[in-house]
Amino acid sequence: MAKRSVSILLPAYNEASGIKHFLDQELSPTLKNLPYNFNLIIVNDGSTDDTLAEIKSSSVIKQFQTTIISFTKNFGKEISMSAGLKYSGKTAAVIMLDCDGQHPVSAISKMLAKWENGAKIVTAIDLHKRTKHKLGSKLFYKMMRLTNSPGIHEGAMDFRLLDRSVVTEFNRFTEHNRITRGLIDWLGFPQEYIKVSTLKRASGTPTYSTKKLAALALDSFVSMSTTPLIFFGYVGIFITLVSLPLGLFILIEQYILGDPLGLDWSGAVAMSLLISFLVGLVLISQSITALYISHIHAEAKNRPLYVIDHSKSSNLKGA
Repeated sequence: MAKRSVSILLPAYNEASGIKHFLDQELSPTLKNLPYNFNLIIVNDGSTDDTLAEIKSSSVIKQFQTTIISFTKNFGKEISMSAGLKYSGKTAAVIMLDCDGQHPVSAISKMLAKWENGAKIVTAIDLHKRTKHKLGSKLFYKMMRLTNSPGIHEGAMDFRLLDRSVVTEFNRFTEHNRITRGLIDWLGFPQEYIKVSTLKRASGTPTYSTKKLAALALDSFVSMSTTPLIFFGYVGIFITLVSLPLGLFILIEQYILGDPLGLDWSGAVAMSLLISFLVGLVLISQSITALYISHIHAEAKNRPLYVIDHSKSSNLKGA
């Protein structure tokens, strides 16, 4: 039986100090022991050091079919992964893997085993959540769950295996501000998970600063859910529902009935309730406008209308 072809997608940015060791001493020995034809897709994301030279000097270029994509500048990891998926050819599956040594290459065999058993997506879950942004990470996943974002699994990493059918659908996306893991989850294919223990970086420093992670989280909220867009509409409805009956009560009790309860409402209170009522109306009107914007937003992203997992036709006699 012919070996199946699998692509290994490796985004790289300023990894000169460790990428050659990772490719030659960690990745290559692991792949050689697996019964697949592996193709490497290495995306040099505008590195300003000797990352590209280190990649070209690596022995994996002679051992595996290798495609090197080198950007003119740093476009970011999300764009790097999108480019790699686009250039993955027709291999049966693609495995996305960081080349800083944190993703354990030993887990590749577990991913392939689940894929062989029918899984379309296999996602690695960080068992120990080794990150310096633990509080921010927990807050991010909690907020994403509140916004009803699909398929968000706490601890999920970019270390994933995608079946060719998933890659094909992913490549149909046309939006520019993209969160790869969010878009993969949005496609709706069933996922399998494996738990792994992430390792310490072999060398170099993390390229995702707190500022970049905050921007990534904000992009996730905006691109994957319309809840933040209409949140203040709910606030406006609440303010209106509170201020309107209370204002009517003051109007009737104070000015129509002549204050029979002796509450002696001041003009400032009445004015405050009127302002609150008007603020509520403004927020509601903004929410209605936001609904129109959300439709424009959805059209501008131009996502596919539907995703087909599989289909089957049968020729019916007499049809």
